[in-house]
Amino acid sequence: MKNKKGLIILIAIIALALISLCFGIVGGNYAPDEPGVVITNPGIVRIEKKFGLGKENAHPKLKNDYIAVLHIEGVISPSNKTYDQEWLLRTIDNLKDDKKNCGILLFIDSPGGTVYEADEAYLKLLEYKKETERPVYAYFASLAASGGYYIGCAADTIFANRNTLTGSIGVICGSSVDATGMLEKIGIKSTTFTAGRNKNMLNYNSPLTEEQRNIMQSIADDAYEQFTGIVAESRGKDIAYVKTLADGRIYTAAQAKENGLVDDICSLEDAKEKISKEQDFDGSFEDFKFEYEETFFQSLMNTISFISHPKAFIDDVRGSTTPLRLSYMAY
Repeated sequence: MKNKKGLIILIAIIALALISLCFGIVGGNYAPDEPGVVITNPGIVRIEKKFGLGKENAHPKLKNDYIAVLHIEGVISPSNKTYDQEWLLRTIDNLKDDKKNCGILLFIDSPGGTVYEADEAYLKLLEYKKETERPVYAYFASLAASGGYYIGCAADTIFANRNTLTGSIGVICGSSVDATGMLEKIGIKSTTFTAGRNKNMLNYNSPLTEEQRNIMQSIADDAYEQFTGIVAESRGKDIAYVKTLADGRIYTAAQAKENGLVDDICSLEDAKEKISKEQDFDGSFEDFKFEYEETFFQSLMNTISFISHPKAFIDDVRGSTTPLRLSYMAY
């Protein structure tokens, strides 16, 4: 009886995995390389590219002038389910090369993320502006904090929703947990062999020295100076004034406008209308958004996880865009 039950579960797992794979191919997610491609049903494009089903694809290059609404959503990092650095940089390059593109409207809904990726995206947008002489705008959705605000500083004008939370201008530079006292109390001795007195700093089995504290603080301070300098330059503010705002706190949209961190408070549609009027632009606004593509192995493991622990699986998916911690140094 147990063997029969196990066989049924195995067959169900394989069947669900195959169904998931089919959805991944037919309706899966694909971020095309061509500039001006609007991602609405990317799975069709993916099949045509993979199997060469004709020259015409489901989403040809846009024929008319357009402003790209470039979505920056979720935690800024090398790659996760809502954000992908390589995709973002490649998309900006593609837009730069597309003569029909007339500008970028950043749609930012992000709590921030890693220093490296935030700065790289910011510099890529500055490169786009310099080489094309086209405008970059930003629209802040529910959250545009820390690294999200950092990237927004590439914009010539920043619009915010009236319910936006923004700011959080500051730096997180790792953390130190000293577990030596607890380990000694329970009779565990942990030793790490190193060369260089600070090589083991921040490890749980090494007490933090004053020198190491100063090392880490200097790294955070350098990143903070870079962040506040960019804000001051972008917003046309004195650096001393910016630092009075940059204590890590978040601001409402109204507070941010009063402090000069954003320019206007309105809906996304109103922002588009204002941009069109300012630029004397009668083209369209087209969405460019990263779509996560799940591999067959991931699909299989998710299926197994769902069958084994459905509630835990659903909770994990719901919270997948808000990880508990960021990597080493973050805005």
